[in-house]
Amino acid sequence: MLLVAIWFAAAHFHVLETTGGSRSTFVASFALLAAPFWAFGFGAASRLRRALSASWARVLAPGLLVSSYLVFSLPRGEFQWRYCVALAGIPIAVAALLEFLTSEPSGSRVTLQWPDLVSLAILGVPIVMRWLHGAYPHPALSAMPKLLLTDAALYGFLVVRGLEDVGYDFRPRWRDLAIGLRELVFFAPFGIGGGFLLHFIGFHRLTPSLWEFCAGWITTFILIAIPEELFFRGILLNLLERRMGPRSALLISAVVFGFSHFNKRVAFNWRYVILATVAGIFYGRAWRNRRRLFTSGITHATVDVIWGTWFK
Repeated sequence: MLLVAIWFAAAHFHVLETTGGSRSTFVASFALLAAPFWAFGFGAASRLRRALSASWARVLAPGLLVSSYLVFSLPRGEFQWRYCVALAGIPIAVAALLEFLTSEPSGSRVTLQWPDLVSLAILGVPIVMRWLHGAYPHPALSAMPKLLLTDAALYGFLVVRGLEDVGYDFRPRWRDLAIGLRELVFFAPFGIGGGFLLHFIGFHRLTPSLWEFCAGWITTFILIAIPEELFFRGILLNLLERRMGPRSALLISAVVFGFSHFNKRVAFNWRYVILATVAGIFYGRAWRNRRRLFTSGITHATVDVIWGTWFK
């Protein structure tokens, strides 16, 4: 279902026509990343933990994610060793940090430790700084490195670390929609009012078709909202709450989320940082309601699509 949704969205946005080379390499490469992304949403982490009982196996297994890059780049003559090493090494490094340098008393909940923060930095900084965009050297495929490192984060924190209450569950509930849209409504006065006040947004009289809006929403939900919600709410906010009060944890995670947008459009986009920080508070509120990424993902994706359609 995920592949079908992305296929139609890719066809609508002409992704297949702008990547050059064989379409099959793009489809195969994306499928290799979409499979774990989807499977973790249906309980694959617990099965992998049982299957990979040896430490060396748990550490080396995520290196297989580089197969997506190999399938895409080798037939096209776009292979580069530096990207191959990075895309294989980052997942393995994160797994090794979380496997060998963290420890919890038997039966206790996972608590925030320094390897968790280092792992998040290793996963997040290359995406924020766009260091891996050249791995898939086509503008339409800029989300592919993020998707690969999202799989690495899922594996590292769900399989190796065994982090609880992340909320990575693709079985939708009506409450996800209700709470997600509620937080959208709560954020709207701050996002729209603050956006106009900061001269960050302007209204555009566009009337997209229902198909265009839905295609944009699905793509945004899968490739932007869920990866970012996993990182900033499911992992970071989740761990921070175990070290400090819930309000402090929410504020810190929102500020980090805000600063992750600092280099959008210009060298330092302080307006984007401010508005993304405020948005992060409402995304965090949505996630906290039932500790489900599907909920905050609805808020996040809808904010992004409304902004991109009428206010960007």
